[in-house]
Amino acid sequence: MEKIDSVQAIMSDFAKSTGLSDGKTAPRRYLWTDAFAVCNFLGLFQRTGERRWQQQALDLVEQVHLELGRHRSDDERSGWISGLSEQEGRSRPTQGGLRIGKPLNERRPGEPYDDRLEWDRDGQYYHYLTKWMHALDQLSRFGNDPACNEWAVALAKAAHAGFVYTLPDGSRRMYWKMSIDLSYMLVPQMGQHDPLDGLITYTQLQATAAELAKAPVRTLDAEISEMAEICREMTWETDDPLGIGGLLCDAFRVVQLMIKGRLQAVGLLNDILDAARRGLGAFPVRRLLNLPAKDRLAFRELGMAIGLHALEKMDKAVRENPDSPVGDAAVMDRIERLLPYAEWGESLEAFWLEPENQKTAGWTDHLDINRVMLATSLLPAGYLEL
Repeated sequence: MEKIDSVQAIMSDFAKSTGLSDGKTAPRRYLWTDAFAVCNFLGLFQRTGERRWQQQALDLVEQVHLELGRHRSDDERSGWISGLSEQEGRSRPTQGGLRIGKPLNERRPGEPYDDRLEWDRDGQYYHYLTKWMHALDQLSRFGNDPACNEWAVALAKAAHAGFVYTLPDGSRRMYWKMSIDLSYMLVPQMGQHDPLDGLITYTQLQATAAELAKAPVRTLDAEISEMAEICREMTWETDDPLGIGGLLCDAFRVVQLMIKGRLQAVGLLNDILDAARRGLGAFPVRRLLNLPAKDRLAFRELGMAIGLHALEKMDKAVRENPDSPVGDAAVMDRIERLLPYAEWGESLEAFWLEPENQKTAGWTDHLDINRVMLATSLLPAGYLEL
């Protein structure tokens, strides 16, 4: 089966089984998965020219906002989590952030912390919110329509205000997880790549707004400045395959923004590429590829595969734009040293395309996120290309 056929089959089944295209099935929405799904639908529209895929993206955005922008059905609260009226909430659905979509309600203030249960409890994750900002922004870019970008900017402001806090010495940090209404912290630790995702995503949103408005836009200047401040204290190296993939995707976004003249960040780009190379160099890929499916986590591996596709696209973009800032010799050298790792992406895809490997509990227990990220890896343009 051709890759495009596989992606169409995966995304059609996802739409039906999660209640997007089947009016008989109750909606099952999860913000991370749905962000990738929006981009996949846009990629299919771009590849096939069939407007039904663009409509699926629009329908999914509406359903996510109606489900995850509102309080849970098992909560005594109701309506929009932003506190806006019904009419205002529909016009500004991201004003209060968006729920994760976890199966259990959030931990309430004073309730004891349980590490195992917390993974299944609802709330808001910053790194899920940045993924949704990106999906909304891609929809604006594909449709040349500022509305979704405006929702993404509103979400950026809400997330930033909720997750970023100032220490007594004046430095800033971020929480890992916040309550459904962003009123209190649930997990205090800072995600290693959250500030980087925030800095790049805010810059991307502001660039899109300026391109659509045909005029300078400074809406997120303050938030960008604060994220840059946090980033100066961070290191990005990780041995997590999903994290490594995320670094490569972030690097490709930086490259695209630099080519467009929307960002000057050669130093940051080099730091990201160095961290990705160290992570890939330390990653035990040969041992991983010899493990059976039952001992592996598909969505984390597929996150790395998506990043390796970003690496290939980044190499092409840099070579085609030698006179732009990304044509810097140090940048090109770093990308060149990363390219030998690109072939791993195909191996990871091939493994998870095997029907036998999709019968394990590790695949079926995380079915939606696994299959949607497999589709992204098979057809990454909708997610990766601004």
